[in-house]
Amino acid sequence: MLRPPGSGHARLPQTGISALDYELAGEMAAALGYAGQRAEESLARLAAHEGGEAERGNLLREAADAVYAYFIQRELCGLKRHDEVVRQLAIPRAVLARLGAR
Repeated sequence: MLRPPGSGHARLPQTGISALDYELAGEMAAALGYAGQRAEESLARLAAHEGGEAERGNLLREAADAVYAYFIQRELCGLKRHDEVVRQLAIPRAVLARLGAR
């Protein structure tokens, strides 16, 4: 039986669909990284806050929005459980209480 060169265990060339899947996965990973960075930065600003209550309220809203966006992006990537992220980022209860329906 004759086989074309490069057949067997060699990697198959990317078709249009697999190349698109690869690009989409890269974009999803970049978006997830950006959302995670934004969440970390807003939580750090909240943790460092030493000012008045009005400013703290704004920082809480900002952190809740960033964490919410991060959780949504994680879910779009198929990551449904957020328990470990809540622990790793030390997300305060005050932020978690503001997530969800608006």
